[in-house]
Amino acid sequence: MATKKTKNAKKTKKTTQKDVTSKKKPSTSKTTAKKSSKKNAAKKKAGAWKIPAQTRADDEDTCWLVKSEPDVFSFADLVKEPKKTAHWDGVRNYTARNFMRDAMRKGDPVLFYHSNTKPPHVAGLCRVVKEGYPDPTAFDPREKYFDPKSKRDAPRWFVVDVKAVKALTPVSLDDMKANPNLEEMLVVQRGQRLSVQPVSRRHLHEVLRMGGVQPDDVGV
Repeated sequence: MATKKTKNAKKTKKTTQKDVTSKKKPSTSKTTAKKSSKKNAAKKKAGAWKIPAQTRADDEDTCWLVKSEPDVFSFADLVKEPKKTAHWDGVRNYTARNFMRDAMRKGDPVLFYHSNTKPPHVAGLCRVVKEGYPDPTAFDPREKYFDPKSKRDAPRWFVVDVKAVKALTPVSLDDMKANPNLEEMLVVQRGQRLSVQPVSRRHLHEVLRMGGVQPDDVGV
């Protein structure tokens, strides 16, 4: 986590920059950057956020894994939701956000992973039932994940809706690490902490079988 600078430090830095730049003419690159910034601001106001910055090919076969602390929101909690469906809110990591905003598609299978518990494990299978849209919790000051910089006409954070499909016999992280067929799966890599991450179909099938579910029985 970056250390906050004191007001005096900020003031000194600004003064120094001003002293230096006052002796030089504005560079072409700075002028171009300012113009680009204004254009980007105009695009945001016009709703350009609706056009994904990163997309995947329509024929790309991608599955997913999402992480949640079970004492906050568990797979059992998802099953209890109306129509067994909930929006996946509160994600405040840009890479994970980009996956939800730009790449997750309706119908994609999703492994539901319980994190920050002993042992961490895959608890169930769900599906994406609604593609990315602005995270409503970012707009509400009463919410834990409120972000004043996320605006309705230029949202910063996104969600997808997921629906519970099938509970698994818990598949622990240690068991996945011990399975040579999963050695390339992102979740077993050291230091991999993304709360939303892609999973290959091959790895998805392997985890399902480890959890006592045959892929054909759940249509994946």
